[in-house]
Amino acid sequence: MPDNLDNAAIAEQLEAFASLLDLSGAGHYTSRAYRRAAETIRETKAPIAELVAAGRVQELRGIGSGIAARLRELVETGRIAELDELERDVRPELVGLGRFLGIGPKRMVEIGRVLGVSTADEFREAARAGRLTSVSGIGPQTERRLLERLESESQPQRKGMVLNRARALLEELADALGGEVAGDPRRWADTSLDFAVVCSAREAEPVLDRFAALPTIVSVLEHESRRALGVTVEGVPVELVVSEPAQFGTELLRATGTRAYVEALGKLPQASDERDVYAQLGVPWCPPELREQPFRGEPPPLLERSEIRGDLHMHTTWSDGKASVLEMALAARDLGYEYVAICDHTPNVRVVPGLDADDLRRQAEEIAAVNEEVAPFRVLRGTEVDIRRDGELDLPDDILGELDWVQLSLHAGQREPREQLTRKVTEAMRHPAVRALSHPKGRIINHRPPNALDLERTFEVALETGVAIETNGLPDRLDLSGPEIRLAIEAGVPIVVSTDAHSVRGLGNMRLAVHTARRGWATAADVVNTRPLAEVLAR
Repeated sequence: MPDNLDNAAIAEQLEAFASLLDLSGAGHYTSRAYRRAAETIRETKAPIAELVAAGRVQELRGIGSGIAARLRELVETGRIAELDELERDVRPELVGLGRFLGIGPKRMVEIGRVLGVSTADEFREAARAGRLTSVSGIGPQTERRLLERLESESQPQRKGMVLNRARALLEELADALGGEVAGDPRRWADTSLDFAVVCSAREAEPVLDRFAALPTIVSVLEHESRRALGVTVEGVPVELVVSEPAQFGTELLRATGTRAYVEALGKLPQASDERDVYAQLGVPWCPPELREQPFRGEPPPLLERSEIRGDLHMHTTWSDGKASVLEMALAARDLGYEYVAICDHTPNVRVVPGLDADDLRRQAEEIAAVNEEVAPFRVLRGTEVDIRRDGELDLPDDILGELDWVQLSLHAGQREPREQLTRKVTEAMRHPAVRALSHPKGRIINHRPPNALDLERTFEVALETGVAIETNGLPDRLDLSGPEIRLAIEAGVPIVVSTDAHSVRGLGNMRLAVHTARRGWATAADVVNTRPLAEVLAR
């Protein structure tokens, strides 16, 4: 058994294997299984090599027979033969550059074979020498486009990465390098195109070398004395800045952006701490979430995760959730909450199981039993009641009157004209049982644009009725968005910050919802679920 195979080294090998599987075009679920196994191994305190030797490694979550066989091979020989083969055949650096350029893995490997190149630098040389058109399917127009991308520092047009994935990517890299997340993810942008990590070190080269060796980074496109640009397995460019310790705060501020915000501050003084940069500028500290547009004023005391007392939107196995009422309640209590609302779907959603009045009354019995077990924590009877195409609510008045928390949602009819859609939603908001409107704009980031709902009119009705407006923590929703939340707050409309969790793990989306609310300048006073339960129920 090799001496240096601790848990971290084993996990790194599995991560590398997962990255190469991605590059080779293997199924998404296969590579994801290896990444999850790597995560499990990092979290396991017992020595993995000993568990493998004892034949017990499959007792760990997410490690099946296939991964166990790879681990046995690694522990016994110090290598994974298939990993070595993939490194030879896939040519990660070339494929990484191809994804950056918008060329698929198999096509890029094919181009490499025709040109007789196997590295990014060799590809650049061949391209600049005019050899690309010797490849079947690459004409003068495609050659010109590829050359422009190779010569340009700007990345090709593509969809931004959703927030949870962007944060996970940069947090992993920053942790590995001892640095800080920067770029769009540090501002908690809905989607990210600008990825950066900033490190502090007197000697930059060791950090740059570690960056290039990370399994996540498959190609380094640019390498300077204190900066590098790498590309991930998904073709995402990530900038690494290795700052002198005395300039770390300055470089972090600059790399966080946006460019318009940073340029408006003027010439940045050199400081090791970002707050010292602001102090020297004579400008109040500005949270990263507010650094979208030029701003030099005093920011409000933005909402903190610790100020959230409860989560008012989650699902269970009664509809399309993956955990029971009790499991969701215990997990939420462990997070420090005082209350939650179970808001399973109603039948009109159709694509998932929905609860009618009888179902909700049966669910009430389960909720009552759970409340006895978890007291003084409280589980509220709730629903995510659908607005039907005719504008009526998808439950009768008598059951709506029994519930503690009723929130509206529109799942069908997202493409209806502005006037028709707005009238339907605002009339539904006038129902006396309704407490909140969930994901009002109906967007699915990168897949479905926001609907035509007139927010100004919606906010007017919210003020008339006392209905709160939700910002939804699902990573592909984040609806309302930050700018829309700011409009709601300026109008005086209360906000609900919730997860729409469909699993225990989904409760972690609260941080996305909170930071989205912060991008809308929300304070604790603006948010319904920062209040004690009695106050929430009295609304």
